[in-house]
Amino acid sequence: MPVNNPASGAFKASSLPDDAVELGRIQDAWGIKGWVRILPHSADTSALLASSQWFLQPPEARFARGFSAFAGCVDVAVSEVKAHTDGLVAQIEGVDNRNAAEALKGVRIYLPRSAFPATPEGEYYWVDLIGLDVVNREGEHLGVVRDLMPTGPTSVLVLEYSESVDGAERIAERMIPFVAAYIDEVDKAQRRITADWQKDY
Repeated sequence: MPVNNPASGAFKASSLPDDAVELGRIQDAWGIKGWVRILPHSADTSALLASSQWFLQPPEARFARGFSAFAGCVDVAVSEVKAHTDGLVAQIEGVDNRNAAEALKGVRIYLPRSAFPATPEGEYYWVDLIGLDVVNREGEHLGVVRDLMPTGPTSVLVLEYSESVDGAERIAERMIPFVAAYIDEVDKAQRRITADWQKDY
């Protein structure tokens, strides 16, 4: 149960939505009025910026030593969130001083996928691409999307696939720029991406 955090009254016990996605974590306090600095997991922060309600969970066990702000999952109201340098800063209702903000260091932030703003045609959230199969125009399987790596104005799909080396199977990595020149189609219903790419590129 919550113990030493003066903001614990702002945290409402909850459970994670079935479609919850971890979008970032609280890095530290920001200023003296209870604001927190957010480290997003993706360069696309539109969902965090648009939402006035976040679901929070304590840090993973290996980072949770001394953590006592709350237990389990809680949901909180977000008064304000804005972009700042290489991340975001936010004001959570009820967290109104630096000590209360510092007590939240390492906390994980979740939102339901259903709460994400709609994307324009041809644009996708990274979470919708993770786990999709990637095939080329010839139907050869190139791998499964494991990650999306931002590289300036564009992103790169990081694929994982299995290959045989000296008779032994091993996991290998392949990268494909996520741009129209190489990506023919993203079919979320079929969980498949078709790319103009060859295995030996």
